[in-house]
Amino acid sequence: MKGQQTGNETAGSHGIQEADCCSVGHSLTDEEVAADVQILATLGTDTRYEALRFIAEADDDVCVCELEPSLGVSQGAVSQALSRLFSDGLVERRKEGRWRYYTATPRAERILRVLDDTRSLDDD
Repeated sequence: MKGQQTGNETAGSHGIQEADCCSVGHSLTDEEVAADVQILATLGTDTRYEALRFIAEADDDVCVCELEPSLGVSQGAVSQALSRLFSDGLVERRKEGRWRYYTATPRAERILRVLDDTRSLDDD
């Protein structure tokens, strides 16, 4: 009868069985999803993303003093970006005298490589 539900349908489902509409899922835990979203948020600004790109593509460790002119932002903005990249495990740092030097972590390099790979797929 019109307007009545059968045992396998939900209201407004237009005849789709409940099992068919609710079987989507993924294998990540809530903690893994939150960690992934945090990494994506970290890379979600031009300054942090470009800083990571410069660091990852450099032949040697990168000094903070090298990033400021390349990024075109203040020293404070560079420091904040590097701090966030470091706290989220995308760069490692070492102190030498009054300067800090940064390198990309293997995870950061893999993330950048995947982004590069997906960009080349758009050309197909």
